[in-house]
Amino acid sequence: MSISRENQTFYAAFERLLKASGLTVSELCRKMDVSRAMIYAIKSGKSPVSQKMLTKLETAEEQLNAAGSPGSKTTLKPTDLRGILEYVPQFRDHVFVIALDGSIIDGDNFSNVVTDIAVLHSLNIDVVLVHGIGRQLGRLSAESGIEISDAHGSGPTDEQTLELALAACAEAQNALTGALTQNGLRYVISNAVRASEMGVIKGKDLGLTGKIDKLDDDLVRHMLTQGLVPVFSPLAYDKDGQAFRLNSDLLASELAIRLHASKLIYLTPFPGLVVNDEPAMNIPLDQLQSLLSKHKESLDPRLVSKADFAARTLQAGTPRAHILDGRVFGGLLTEIFDKVGLGTMIHANEYQQIRKAKKKDAASIYAITRNAAKHETLRQRTRQSIEAAIDDFYVYEIDESIVGCFSLVALTSTTLELGAVLVQPFYQGRGVGQKMVKYACLEAQTRKASKVVALSTQATTFFRDAAGFAEGKLSDLPKTRRDEAEHNGRASKVFVKRIGSPRRKG
Repeated sequence: MSISRENQTFYAAFERLLKASGLTVSELCRKMDVSRAMIYAIKSGKSPVSQKMLTKLETAEEQLNAAGSPGSKTTLKPTDLRGILEYVPQFRDHVFVIALDGSIIDGDNFSNVVTDIAVLHSLNIDVVLVHGIGRQLGRLSAESGIEISDAHGSGPTDEQTLELALAACAEAQNALTGALTQNGLRYVISNAVRASEMGVIKGKDLGLTGKIDKLDDDLVRHMLTQGLVPVFSPLAYDKDGQAFRLNSDLLASELAIRLHASKLIYLTPFPGLVVNDEPAMNIPLDQLQSLLSKHKESLDPRLVSKADFAARTLQAGTPRAHILDGRVFGGLLTEIFDKVGLGTMIHANEYQQIRKAKKKDAASIYAITRNAAKHETLRQRTRQSIEAAIDDFYVYEIDESIVGCFSLVALTSTTLELGAVLVQPFYQGRGVGQKMVKYACLEAQTRKASKVVALSTQATTFFRDAAGFAEGKLSDLPKTRRDEAEHNGRASKVFVKRIGSPRRKG
């Protein structure tokens, strides 16, 4: 029997409240005035989640909060299912790479973190996990009396440090995989990452510290399509079977880049990126780079590492990176689903590669549109017609090459038509089209338009599911454009997006 995402998320929220309140299942059911049989029917998918059941769970939490139930007060209600479910379409099938500091695995909130990960997985979000071992390695060093050469995988690693790292890795991995199993998540540990020696850097031999020699991203994607959670450790082997210590921050960054992740999330023992005793909540990439150049000496080295790799990841195309406190109950869901968030969100300027077209761009735009016209996704345009209408076009540029384009034409003072949303084949599937549509809608907002319309014969799924347009009617078009659409023989579908006040979301 297929269990709906709403049912899975409801039961995950029920379990989170159960842990937070310290109640038994029977006690929480009594508090909600429902039977255990009903809860288990929802868990098994035999009964749908009703609005009444949502209200009962939310009411129970409010009562527990008011009574001061330990651990039940959170910035984001763990049972705020309506708020979470709102973002199911937005994040469905997206990849989140989550890096857990070794101290988080060792901490009191670890089981709650894994429950939050289970909630994300239940929403059809593909989760990839990377764990650190710094805390475990430090403890084993203290217990054995063996001095380690480096705790974090960025400095030199000698043989005795590597031996302790192997033991620390087994300890952390055992805790993580056990918790995943408890939450009903299937995981896989693989050799998708191959290492090689780092060698001598700036005159220093790094010994058994390694770098990523090969990452089989196709294998990792296959794991995700099977509903599995890939788990990666900061240790990998070379082609001869020699183990090398890796930096877990680097590993998480590389996975996010190669898998085209939507988010890279570092769970740390810090309340985010702390500068002058104040956590930075929401900063663009250029501001982060400026901050690191000015305040690197005053930051904890562990945060500097995560911030550096977050910047590297965003520069490679990942839209968001987060550095947050993994010790806070509900912190992971708060950061993702709450408008304010909990830790530091670093965001790229996703529109910096989009600009108004210039006359010299006409040849590139013509080449893109000609290919689309061959497949009848777009009506044929001449280069001369594109040059004449160049002021209506925008281009998406990467490394000074035009990889996408769109046009935005005013039909009336309040209605704009979005057209020719095209992306070069090599860059398709990387979010370029969605970024261009978002930019077009922001531009429409700037022009004080109330709606954007698009006509298409073959892009229904893109406009409806990816771009957030609703299917409209010819009557949504001004008369002149309507008459043209009725008589051009293309039988295009009409899509409409209402333009309102912007709503910022991480």
